[in-house]
Amino acid sequence: MASLLANRERTRSALKIAAKRFLHIFPAFLTMIILVSIILFLLPDEVISDYLGGDNIFIGVILASFLGSITFMPGFIAFPLSGILLQRGVAYMVLAAFTTTLMMVGVLTAPIEKAYFGMKVTILRNVISFFIALIVAVMIGLFFGEIF
Repeated sequence: MASLLANRERTRSALKIAAKRFLHIFPAFLTMIILVSIILFLLPDEVISDYLGGDNIFIGVILASFLGSITFMPGFIAFPLSGILLQRGVAYMVLAAFTTTLMMVGVLTAPIEKAYFGMKVTILRNVISFFIALIVAVMIGLFFGEIF
């Protein structure tokens, strides 16, 4: 609203650019929603529980961290997906690893990031983000009593 009051024409221009970019990426988001829905429909609860919610929580955390690092998914899909996984028996610690790496580590977006920041900064940021995600997962595990 403040932008509209300050400069009506620049606000309109910005909204047009935003709408154009949204329409450009919308098919990818829609495809991701459809694929996640199909995968969740086809995978039995036992498979998800065995791999992400099995007896060894640390293997689940490593697997979830890997999946989160290489997956490109917006938060408005990732968080409801985590809710579904929670209902299927996946531990909070595993979900924390998945969502944190999903939001912080960008293997698929690394080429774009490299173009802006360079290879060294891209690798450093992703490695640091990965370890921070693991620390967050362990802290969540401690908080919810899933470890120790």
